[in-house]
Amino acid sequence: MKSRIVDRNASWSSLKTVRRTCLPLCTVDLFERLLSYGPVALAVQRPGGPSLVKNATPSRTVVNRPVSLGDVSDRTERATTPAAAPATNRATNPVTAPAAAPAPATARTAGQQVIIDAARREFGERGYDAVPVRDIAARAGVSLSALYHYYPGKQALLEGIVEAGLRSYDTACAAALGAAGDDPARRLAALVAATVRYRAQQQVDSSIVFSETRSVSEEFRARHSRQLREATGRFQRAIADGIEAGIFNPRWPDDARRAVIAMCNAVAEWYRPGGELTVDDLVTRYVNLAFTLVEYRPTAPPFSF
Repeated sequence: MKSRIVDRNASWSSLKTVRRTCLPLCTVDLFERLLSYGPVALAVQRPGGPSLVKNATPSRTVVNRPVSLGDVSDRTERATTPAAAPATNRATNPVTAPAAAPAPATARTAGQQVIIDAARREFGERGYDAVPVRDIAARAGVSLSALYHYYPGKQALLEGIVEAGLRSYDTACAAALGAAGDDPARRLAALVAATVRYRAQQQVDSSIVFSETRSVSEEFRARHSRQLREATGRFQRAIADGIEAGIFNPRWPDDARRAVIAMCNAVAEWYRPGGELTVDDLVTRYVNLAFTLVEYRPTAPPFSF
């Protein structure tokens, strides 16, 4: 596919066409791989509860887009969800899903938001490389000159989407951790819940962050990498504190952390709202899966959050 990139300082006739190489699609059914840890699905599913796969779709509209499913720092969404019924992990620790954090306010003008929303839909449906700037302007209902008044080019639009997505995710994690207190188990549960909710409810932004950051500037990539390392560090600290407190006992702590983050990130690729499995159900299951991976051994009475 070819994209048209317009130099602001050149005349409209001086359009340059470039070809970008799409990286191969990398998809992993991580949930099935996690089943190798034991009969964990049976331990966390409510009797008579819905099957996980009923929300999955076998194909996606956009192809040839790489997906990061490992550590958040490696490369580094819309459902109405009723409250989940309690589920019990293998340590007999009932867990219920917390309420979703409110979305942060944006400082963009109405004109900027219309353009960003159009770019988000175009990138999500067709991929960054396949979308000319003129198509974004047409979808936003603005002229090319109006688009360039706010953004110098397609790359700036991509960076704006990625930055907003990371900021929204960081805000959700900070709110969840603030309510969790100092207990490592509660902190890990809060991070898993915030991540699963964000991936399930902000799937387009998540997909763009995972697959299109190769197209950002070097300066933005460096800043983006720092933000991702900070996100990974939140999980790392919670697990390390749990090990020190004697309530987590994973044989391979780093691998456990990567598996927890990867399964949460993978939600953006397969989950579809409207099925029998709600986001609250998903949060409950994934918190229990995370507790299994870190071998949670509670020393206090069971908690709900």
